[in-house]
Amino acid sequence: MHTADAMHTADLGLPVDVPSTALFTDQYELTMLQAALRAGTAGRRSVFEVFTRRLPDGRRYGVLAGTGRVLDAVENFRFDADVLRFLRERSIVDAETLDWLAQYRFSGDIWGYPEGEVYFPGSPVLRVEGTFGECVLLETVILSILNHDSAIAAAASRMSSAAGGRPLIEMGARRTHELAAVAAARSAYVGGFATTSDLAAGFRYNIPTVGTSAHAFTLLHDNERDAFRAQVDSLGPDTTLLVDTYDVAEAVRAAVEVAGPGLGAVRIDSGDLLLVAHRVRQQLDELGATGTRIVVTSDLDEYAIASLAAAPVDAYGVGTQLVTGSGHPTASMVYKLVARAESGAAGSAGSGDDAAPLVPVAKKSTGGKTSVGGRKWAARRLDADGYAEAEVVGTGPVPAALSDRQLLVQLVKGGEVVAREPLDAVRDRHAAARANLPLSATQLSRGEPVIPTEYWHEGSGN
Repeated sequence: MHTADAMHTADLGLPVDVPSTALFTDQYELTMLQAALRAGTAGRRSVFEVFTRRLPDGRRYGVLAGTGRVLDAVENFRFDADVLRFLRERSIVDAETLDWLAQYRFSGDIWGYPEGEVYFPGSPVLRVEGTFGECVLLETVILSILNHDSAIAAAASRMSSAAGGRPLIEMGARRTHELAAVAAARSAYVGGFATTSDLAAGFRYNIPTVGTSAHAFTLLHDNERDAFRAQVDSLGPDTTLLVDTYDVAEAVRAAVEVAGPGLGAVRIDSGDLLLVAHRVRQQLDELGATGTRIVVTSDLDEYAIASLAAAPVDAYGVGTQLVTGSGHPTASMVYKLVARAESGAAGSAGSGDDAAPLVPVAKKSTGGKTSVGGRKWAARRLDADGYAEAEVVGTGPVPAALSDRQLLVQLVKGGEVVAREPLDAVRDRHAAARANLPLSATQLSRGEPVIPTEYWHEGSGN
């Protein structure tokens, strides 16, 4: 039986003997903490928000993924003896800061969009509230998880939409870092993929796994027929036989002769997939294998999948383009301080007193990196037909018309996680959220976000 900490660590895609996530950070977060402790401002109540200023070029919506892994990362953010020794030996922070870190436990609140939900520019997908010291340390680990996982989930969602209901297999483990591969499989499942080839992802997240053989297995044997016979004898006739090692037509004929007309599937991994799929389908039908499925692989992305919509293809296997975000490997999310306790107010200097009034703060630099200050809420306004028509982001009271359309839910309360959920629930939520968008959300042509982001403030009338 795993301990709770070991299970949470496994959920991050980490080896179970690495319980702490505290060094998944940048050094300047610790040096900021040290300076704030010395200045007496580390305990000032603060609000940080995660958002993106823009979607990747041509994307119509984003997909929030990785929230479950973030919750585990926050729980495991502990400065144990080995971590503290490393910081001391490198003289990264002073003794006072080391003493503070030794007692670190996040005790604040986290709100966010439910995992699997769609988002748009400016959407406050995560809000972290607590003292400055405890919140600032979480910036890098939160962003590293959400940026990676959301990028993969967005690519997966587009591919799933392009597939039009045909199942997708995630098979990109060999195209990325071994730990990133596990997170990528999780995100792909959120985005609509049905299975993964990665066994670590299957073990950690209970994602269905699939896999049969590669070209090496065929090349091992004296001829293709011997390879097929060995595979069928081991895995049964419902297996998937790879038919493009030599001559596809000859391989299909041999596959049906060896496995019989009940052969489960054939896989095509090269060539003109549209043309070859039609030829293979015709040949299978002529051989009586009318129920044999056709699986295609070979550097697919959402555009290639869409181009095969009219082909007799039953499933797609996707690797490289998926785990690299189909050209957009990050969601470009940022973690910004948007509000803090008012200077001079009770609790503003050190206690983190929730009663201290909050004042909005925001970066005002040029070059497109400005942000909007204030602790925000978000709601999705629907049109007369019940489809999303705007993402409304505001500060202050929520207008009555939007009170039942709010998007943020509480994830952590007083340092305790309160909103863990099964991955299948996240996957179902994404499917429902995507279905609630205007139809143009599924278009692969370049365009603006499918709905606008509107900023509301008291008295604006929006």
